[in-house]
Amino acid sequence: MKLTKEQIQNLYKFTRQHYVEHFDVQTELVDHLANDIEQIWDKQPNLSFEQAKNVSFKKFGVFGFMDVVSERQKTMSKKYWKILWHFTKEWFQLPKIVLTALLFISFYTICKTVYVNYILLSVLIILCLYAFYKSFILNRTFKKNFLKNGKKWMLEDMIFRTGIGSFLILPLNFFNFINIFHKESQIYTAWFYLLLAFLFTFLIILFYIVLEVLPKKAEKLLAENYSEYKLV
Repeated sequence: MKLTKEQIQNLYKFTRQHYVEHFDVQTELVDHLANDIEQIWDKQPNLSFEQAKNVSFKKFGVFGFMDVVSERQKTMSKKYWKILWHFTKEWFQLPKIVLTALLFISFYTICKTVYVNYILLSVLIILCLYAFYKSFILNRTFKKNFLKNGKKWMLEDMIFRTGIGSFLILPLNFFNFINIFHKESQIYTAWFYLLLAFLFTFLIILFYIVLEVLPKKAEKLLAENYSEYKLV
């Protein structure tokens, strides 16, 4: 016995009721439930749809769908970092490597001035403020997309919200890193200048990719990773 369209929609509603927000995870669970229910009906054809659904759901254990959601998050997190690394590598190839080198040289020059603390702290403050601003804008875009098609995608969530949130703490950690700057300190050497210049260059590139590049390419990335997205 095959499930009807109405029963399939019921399964989507059922997954939402059990705190599965993202459509791609819902689809994965609905496919699993539908196949399992059909197998249950082959053995117990007298069971109603609701009874067969409950039998299938109990197989997920005490935590219900949470283990599946957790595994999907790990998979999508790896996918997100792989995409991020792909765009990051482009900055170390022509022609972008020229801009990267200029940025590195600029930070290296700044590190050798007496105003290094003030300049680098100013850079971090600007990054923080801009990141909070973009976070607000992109979160609003994410909500508009959801209102438009009624679907959330886990990778989309990471591009517009989760990934950005994780990067917001980076400038704050750099504040502590800069506090070790003292002209009298032996660590204040050319090698330390190079390290700091590299870290700040890398930070700027990461922020640009996370806040600008990935959101602009979100639709293309989602279409590449979800066959269902092309149909929305």
